[in-house]
Formats: sequence, structure tokens, C-alpha cells
Amino acid sequence: MINHMWRVGDITITRLVEVQATMPGGPDGPLPDATPDKVMKMRWLYPAFADALGLLKMSVHALLIQTPDKRIVVDTCIGNGKERTSDHFNRLNTSFLADLESLGWTRDSIDGVLCTHLHIDHVGWNTMWDGSRWVPTFPKAKYYMGRVEYEFWSRELRGEDVTPGKTAETLAWMDTRATFEDSVQPVIDAKLVELVEVDAQIAPGIRLMHTPGHTPGHVSVVIESGGSRAVITGDMLHHPCQLAAHNWASGFDTDSQESTRTRQSFCEEFADTQTLIIGTHWAGPTAGRVVRDEGGYRLEL
Repeated sequence: MINHMWRVGDITITRLVEVQATMPGGPDGPLPDATPDKVMKMRWLYPAFADALGLLKMSVHALLIQTPDKRIVVDTCIGNGKERTSDHFNRLNTSFLADLESLGWTRDSIDGVLCTHLHIDHVGWNTMWDGSRWVPTFPKAKYYMGRVEYEFWSRELRGEDVTPGKTAETLAWMDTRATFEDSVQPVIDAKLVELVEVDAQIAPGIRLMHTPGHTPGHVSVVIESGGSRAVITGDMLHHPCQLAAHNWASGFDTDSQESTRTRQSFCEEFADTQTLIIGTHWAGPTAGRVVRDEGGYRLEL
């Protein structure tokens, strides 16, 4: 699997892919409004982000940030051997750790793990199975989790919050309880977690930006160095088609109206600038710059 790398000043960002897939939008897909007929009208998506039939090209990958003195993994994908409801996520057996080490990133060399939010496909490699229990994959790292995010899901697991518009079946499909038990709680028990605010400075040149809607505490990651800037989206933008259609919300957004507003304001802030936008689920080249296009926006590679 080709792993792209970008340089922002003296910071490098490398994509490490766990799985990739081409899938339809619509009721059975990640973006219910992104039906093939609508996607096909966005010709700029082809061939990097959609195929000729209007199917969405998507990816689950981690983003590795190397600063002059820190190594930070942003979002740890799905993980191996996790019992999940979805066949796409259930008991994976990928070469993720071997691929990571092939890049020179050993488990002990990683200083930080940063979670944009706490969904199933962003925290999986927080932990690994040691033969008897789930243990932190990166034992020398500090795991940064948003305080707002952690408290929201903790309340929901206690039955104190009911996510507006979400059925019990949808929340079960997201395996929230199982994800917390095998991918979040073990690193808390190991005292490796630092709960941070939505605008926290994680390290020199790396800060968080609150991008709510997909989840209440969702954050994107801003990287700035040497007069250059990049933003890792997280699930604020699942696919570049949402740049042109802000209201194409994910079926797993906790608040689709808020996620739409977040995408709109994000585009207004970064359009026609030199900021590199790196999508957490964008396949193909994975990154580009937002430009204004016929009253809307698109991605320019």
C-alpha cells in the first residue's frame, strides 16, 4: 500500500493505510445523500476520489506526525482481533503494525497518540491483544483524548445521554460499549491518557481545532511550521464530496445540522489559501487545497 508523505515546514506527515474500499453512497453507505447519480455530477472527484460509476473511494488510515523531537500518531484505525458488529470491522487481521515498523516507527518510539474522536475506526490500535488481555499498543506514549468527547460518550454509556436522532440499533452498530472496553479503558487503566480541551496545544506546531457535529467533542488537527499549514480533518469531512455539498451528513453524525455548519465555516476559513487539507478517510492522494468553485467549493490537488 502506497503511503503518502507531506512536509509542513520541518514537520512531516505520513499516511499509513489500514484498509481501503470503494463503496456506494445512499442509504446503505457512509453518506446517505451521496448517491452515485449525484456523485457522478461532481466530475472533479474522478478518478482520485470516486470511480466512473459514482462509487466513493474511501480509506481508513492513521496519520503519523514527525516533528523535530516528537512522534505522534493521529487516529489509530480499527485494530486487529476486535469483536465488532460490522463485517467490515470485525476481527481484522491486517499488517498495520508491521507496516508501521517498516517506516521506522517502532511501538516504543511513539511519544503521543491523538484521537480526533472516540469512534470505532479511530481508536482500534490504541490497544492490542497480548494473549490474555488488551494492553496499550504504544506503552511509552501519552494518549490525548478530548475531555468533551470522553465525557459525552461516558454519559451515553451510563444511559444519561440519548443522541438525538439515533436509534439504539445505530448506536449498537457503532459498538460504543465494546470500543470503550477494549480500546479506551485499557489505556486509561494504564494511566496513559491525558484529557485535553478542544483547542489544546499538543506540541510545538500541533494544535487542536474544535469541529463539532460528527460528535460533540470532535476535533481536527492543525499543523503549522515554517510559514506552512496543514489540517487533518478527522470525520468532520468523511469525503471530498462534502466540500461541495456541506449538507451531505454522515449517518453517524450526532448532530447533522451542526456538522453542516462546521463544514461551511471550515471552507470559508480555508478556501483559496495555501493550507493543505488532509482527509482522515480520503483515499487516493488524500490531500489537497480547498478552492471556491461556481458558488461552492471543491478540492484542488
